[in-house]
Amino acid sequence: MLLAIDIGNTHTVIGVYAGDTLQAMWRIATNRCDAADELRIKLSTLFSLEGLALDAMRASALASVVPQLTEAWTHAIKDATGCTALVCSAKTAGDLFHTNYPNPNEIGADRVADAVAARALYGAPAIVVDFGTATNIEVIDRDGTFLGGVIAPGVQTSANALFSHGAQLPTIDLVAPPAVIGRSTIEAIQSGIMLGEADRVDGLVRRIFEQLGYEAPVIATGGLAPVIAQTATTITAVNSEITLEGLRLIAARAAE
Repeated sequence: MLLAIDIGNTHTVIGVYAGDTLQAMWRIATNRCDAADELRIKLSTLFSLEGLALDAMRASALASVVPQLTEAWTHAIKDATGCTALVCSAKTAGDLFHTNYPNPNEIGADRVADAVAARALYGAPAIVVDFGTATNIEVIDRDGTFLGGVIAPGVQTSANALFSHGAQLPTIDLVAPPAVIGRSTIEAIQSGIMLGEADRVDGLVRRIFEQLGYEAPVIATGGLAPVIAQTATTITAVNSEITLEGLRLIAARAAE
C-alpha cells in the first residue's frame, strides 16, 4: 500500500492507495509549526478512524510547497510507517515528466504531479487548473511536454485580501451567486470573486489555446474546483484526486 501526501500552503491532502485504487483521502489544515511527532499523531488518528494500519504502508510519496514541513513530514512518515518518502520533483518524476523548462528545479512539486497525472489520465495535450492558495494552470502540449503555465492568487487568497482591507465588507460563503448583478452586498462580492475567477480562468485558457494553436482538455482540481467548474465554460473535467494520482504514478515508476 502507498501513502501519498500533498502539502499545500493552506491544506494538506493525504491519500492511501491499494494498488491503483484510492482507499481513503483526507484534507487537513496545513500548520507550518507542526513538528514530526505532531504530524505522526495526526496520521495515526486519521488511520485509526478509517480502520487502517500505518504499518501496512509499503511506500510513500510526498509533494510539498512548504519547505519547512518537508523534513518534518519525511520524519513523521518514516517513524509511523518505516518507509522513506519519495519527495516529488521534476528530477524524481524521471521519464514521466518531460519539459523544456529553463530551470526544471524551480517547478513546484504539485505542478509536477498534476502534469504527470494529467498526461496519464487524459493524454496530451492537456491543461490542469489547480484551485488552491494560488490558482495554478499547467500546460502539457500535444507531444506530452510540460511547457509551463500561469500562477495567480487563489480564490480564498483574493477573498481574504478583500475582507482584510474592506472594513465594511462581510465575510461570505465562496459560492456562485444567482446572477452576475448582485442584489445585495454579499451577492455582489460573490459575483466579483467567484464569477470573476471563472472568467479569469476562461480568459487565460483561451489565450493558452491561441498560443498553442489548438485546444486541449481542461481539468480542474483543488477544493473549489467543483464550484468554479459550474460557471467556467472552458473546464471539461473535475478531478479532485489528480495530484495524489500523480504521486502514485511517480512512486510506482521509482519502484520499478
